[in-house]
Amino acid sequence: MIDTLSEALAERGYATLTPVQEAVTDPELEGADLLVSAQTGSGKTVGFGLAIAPTILEEGGRFGPAEAPLALIIAPTRELAFQVARELEWLYGRTGARVATCVGGMDMQGERRTLSKGAHIVVGTPGRLRDHIGRGSLDMTSLRAVVLDEADEMLDLGFREDLEFMLGEAPEGRRTLLFSATVPKAIATLAQQYQRDAVRVQAQSKGGQHADIAYQALRVVPHEIETAIANMLRFHDAENAIVFANTRAAVARLTARLSNRGFAVVSLSGELSQTERGHALQAMRDGRARVCVATDVAARGIDLPNLDLVVHAELPTNTEGLLHRSGRTGRAGRKGVSALMVPPKLTKKAERLLGWAKVSAEWTQPPTAEEIRAKDEERLLSHEVWAAPLAEEETAIVKRLLAERSAEEIAAACLRLYSAGLSAPEELSDASARPERAEKAPRHEREPFGPSGWISLSVGRNERAEARWLLPLLCRAGGLDKDAIGAIRVQGSETFVELSEPSIAGFFAGLGADGQLEEGIKARRVEGTPDFGAPTGGKPAPRGKPGGKPAGKPPREERRAPPAERAEETSRPAPEPAEARAPEAAPDERPGAVVKRDWQDKPREERPRKPGGFAGKGGAPKRDGKPGGPRKDGGKPYEGGKPYAGKPAGKGAPARDGKPGGGKPGAGKSFAGKGGSGKPWAGKDGAGKKPGGKPGGPKRGADARDTSKRFTPPTDRGGAAKPRRKP
Repeated sequence: MIDTLSEALAERGYATLTPVQEAVTDPELEGADLLVSAQTGSGKTVGFGLAIAPTILEEGGRFGPAEAPLALIIAPTRELAFQVARELEWLYGRTGARVATCVGGMDMQGERRTLSKGAHIVVGTPGRLRDHIGRGSLDMTSLRAVVLDEADEMLDLGFREDLEFMLGEAPEGRRTLLFSATVPKAIATLAQQYQRDAVRVQAQSKGGQHADIAYQALRVVPHEIETAIANMLRFHDAENAIVFANTRAAVARLTARLSNRGFAVVSLSGELSQTERGHALQAMRDGRARVCVATDVAARGIDLPNLDLVVHAELPTNTEGLLHRSGRTGRAGRKGVSALMVPPKLTKKAERLLGWAKVSAEWTQPPTAEEIRAKDEERLLSHEVWAAPLAEEETAIVKRLLAERSAEEIAAACLRLYSAGLSAPEELSDASARPERAEKAPRHEREPFGPSGWISLSVGRNERAEARWLLPLLCRAGGLDKDAIGAIRVQGSETFVELSEPSIAGFFAGLGADGQLEEGIKARRVEGTPDFGAPTGGKPAPRGKPGGKPAGKPPREERRAPPAERAEETSRPAPEPAEARAPEAAPDERPGAVVKRDWQDKPREERPRKPGGFAGKGGAPKRDGKPGGPRKDGGKPYEGGKPYAGKPAGKGAPARDGKPGGGKPGAGKSFAGKGGSGKPWAGKDGAGKKPGGKPGGPKRGADARDTSKRFTPPTDRGGAAKPRRKP
């Protein structure tokens, strides 16, 4: 290894290299293109920094003057680009390296000035780097190495075209290193197109996938997910924790809920500007915030110190998202916890995600309030403040407290002060237990109404009377209790109300002599049980108009009677026998009657012709007095009729040859007026010619069965007809 880099690693506290770092720094791979797949958090940034060092460093392990860039590092997100730049700055700190960043959302003019002054290594995002290349501010001619970090994520984000453009602009002799958590088909195709005999390096940490991360699948009730997240944060009390959600709206909601519970929380999502995102991450690093609620945009590239807990408030959409979210913890040998909130309906989905990711999780419940209080007590008793010696300036106040307060009072005050800044734990429901169905309350059965009488109100369905507004009116005007009112029967013009017998006298006494409840509504006593009449259907009519459908339908029993019984009442009288009927008129005098004539049984040629029909040779004229037309069988022209003439000459537009169109005796319609030559059609005798000199065909009334007038195919020069093509 180069001395300047080994010194930087030792100063940083690196005693040994991770598996991926050892694999890419193998002397046999020096100068070769690499396709590296390694899990997130395995030290890939330092790994490719060490891998490209022999290619870009001069002799003695140092850089020369900064001019055109020697190495280009492409990252999918702004956060990851800044993190890579920080890692390379300390790794190449003793080599005199100048590292420049080109990241979307930052000042482009400032980046152009930095590039114009020269840089050894450029780190950026695909879109901004392509802009600089297109504007000519980023010179690619001196590149010796190109590194694509998180290549699979860049393809998922739609940067394939940008990557292909930059790899195409880079010199052919450069080294190309692709680092990716997974190597799908798209990555393999990209490597095949832009790498030269790439060596596949697959580095796996000891103990398997995410060996330093403890996965937990927590069964929660859907409406208690936010409470369960708060209990998880309280139980673990991590210095830094990330809560992942799938949408910006969910991030905003969780941030507000956790802030209201007393957590120091920041949010991180795509709707924030680069400055706001930078401030949020800096607050996490400084300790001013301990919880970050983020979307998947923060799942890659963020390396927060002492990040011990990752909570999936919503399940990720695929295994890559699960691994990259969880990979924010358990980095560089540290331990971490990745907890998935799993409602009962998403249990199968969570099992599939964990199975496809090849990780095993502990299925359990979120921490309870008792477990959190026990954890608080344990942390309080083991706090480092107890081991600190008593300072000199603290002696006086301690003696004063002991003199004025008992030990129990001082300990209670200490406990209250410790708990004052902590969110109170909450009880959670057992998600594994099925909720018990509530038993239906017994149906209330009304007691018998007892002796009663009826009264009549002078308002009914015609005035849109309804029981729901008559009931409070009776109670208010007559001083009744609703228990004293029985049935209410609304009729067309009045309403009958059943009242308990003891309350009737008091009811009319409260109304007065006129018995008026309010203006237009009066009450009177009804002897016995009133006759409600047949029920009427339909909706009530507007006030003052008769409403409902008229009564008069037969009873249900009659409507359901068999057809034989109803036929006696509803059917027409049976027709009389034919012998008893009077003589009818002739069949042809009965309009609409269909009668079969005797001649219809004869052969067609022996049937008599219909008077006034089509005239044959010398036949009778038509009914309208016009001469007879052509026969249906398409025979010769009729001698008895006047030949059909075309349009009179001079009408319509002139023909192409300048002659006006017109008809001749015995000819068909002229072509004049429709762009024709003006020559007449030939009649049935074929005497005329069609435009162009060809013999005229039969008129539209011709019978296709007449073979003598069929179309004759064109002949070849010898006079013989051309043979038809076989289908």
